[in-house]
Amino acid sequence: MTKRIALVTGGTGGIGTAICKQLHDDGYQVVAGYYHGGNHDKAQTWQDKLKNEGYDIALAYGNIRDFASCEACIEGIRKDFGTIDVLINNGGITRDTTLRKMSPEYWHDVIETNLTSVFYMTRLVINDMLEKKWGRIVNISSINGEKGQFGQANYSAAKAGMYGFTKAVAQEVASKGITVNTVSPGYIATSMIMDVPEEIREEIRKGIPVGRFGEPEDIARVVSFLADDKAGFVTGANISANGGQYMH
Repeated sequence: MTKRIALVTGGTGGIGTAICKQLHDDGYQVVAGYYHGGNHDKAQTWQDKLKNEGYDIALAYGNIRDFASCEACIEGIRKDFGTIDVLINNGGITRDTTLRKMSPEYWHDVIETNLTSVFYMTRLVINDMLEKKWGRIVNISSINGEKGQFGQANYSAAKAGMYGFTKAVAQEVASKGITVNTVSPGYIATSMIMDVPEEIREEIRKGIPVGRFGEPEDIARVVSFLADDKAGFVTGANISANGGQYMH
């Protein structure tokens, strides 16, 4: 049987890497999307490292803020492997500051990278999924899209916007064998969190009922479930994976 093809945007980051590994273990042909400002060597180093660990994961370059670049990325994957069966919209950035100091550039950078990109990538794969009458789309949001966060009006707005997008598209394609869901991680022990000063990090940890930060693998396992054939009755959902830090 031909392997299903899974594209993970932001695939070379902390959570993205864990998702790529998990989907590889699940039997998919995994493609890690990356941009890195055009730093191809960085992506190649990542690929080589994973290959040494036994993971054969392809790379696909694309600027998810640019529709034409996304189009070229998808076309390249289609040419090399075939049409995409599973899309994980994981790429994103932060540009934190309070609203009164936030520049239009900070606003647009985050909205375009974290939200508009989800429209671009989903729009470019949805027709192939409709044709096959099967597909899985998982959008990686954030606890801060659920509850808001001081200094993150742009990020919280983008991540909250994913929910509306997820629910609308899920309704459009539910009868065609395609599911669309959102996962909202809490504080995950990636370099972004681990680089925070220890005393601040400890205060954050104290606010998590399970008593620890999440691991990237915690998120990858949720994605694995949603991407599975047997998860076909779950669509339009948002799954919170935050250690109990925010319950609603």
